Amino acid sequence: QVQLVESGGGLVQPGGSLRLSCAASRIIFSAYAMGWYRQAPGKQRELVASITRRGTTNYTDSVKGRFTISRDNAKNTVYLQMNSLKPEDTAVYYCNLDPPRQNSWGQGTQVTVSS
Repeated sequence: QVQLVESGGGLVQPGGSLRLSCAASRIIFSAYAMGWYRQAPGKQRELVASITRRGTTNYTDSVKGRFTISRDNAKNTVYLQMNSLKPEDTAVYYCNLDPPRQNSWGQGTQVTVSS
């Protein structure tokens, strides 16, 4: 039912920026809180940032001040602006509802931060 497609990842140098997008379909998008998650090899998937239906945001401590989550309900899209990227941000980034639906994970988008 729910379809989520991430895009915008890539290879960047430390200190660089990326803007990720997540396009949602087959969902009443505005009715749900959304989150960006990431998973590095050998590590658990973690919630990086979330945004409520009304736009209230929360961030994990490691990205506070560097990442900004936003949403455009008219476009059924959630964004993650990532600035001042660090090597430890390297991971596959996923979007999903918050809390996540286990049958809604997409393929994610790879973010690699390396010099």
